[in-house]
Amino acid sequence: MLFHPLQSLLHLLVSAMCLLATAYVVPGFRVKDFGHALIAAFVIGMANAFLYPILWVLTLPLNILTLGLFTFVLDAIILKLVSDVLRGFEVASWGSALLGALILAIFGAVLHGLFI
Repeated sequence: MLFHPLQSLLHLLVSAMCLLATAYVVPGFRVKDFGHALIAAFVIGMANAFLYPILWVLTLPLNILTLGLFTFVLDAIILKLVSDVLRGFEVASWGSALLGALILAIFGAVLHGLFI
């Protein structure tokens, strides 16, 4: 698949909407406004591009043992790390991060399926 800037921008906008929707549903998961959601979506995307593969390889035995469910823990780790770096995006606890990762995956699948 070729890189297309408009598709990447749409993906970023939909990801920001998913973050806002997740913040509305999950207690302890907060996003200040849409601008902060855009920045958080971008940073999460960068963390997923660079950190996620390393974490995935390091935890591959756990991921195999749990039949892939440990992936949500990796997503929660990324969310928690990004929330520690950014202002305006807060994940209060590991429970909120884990529930947020699950809800974010559901919202992401639905909204990306609709818009992209």
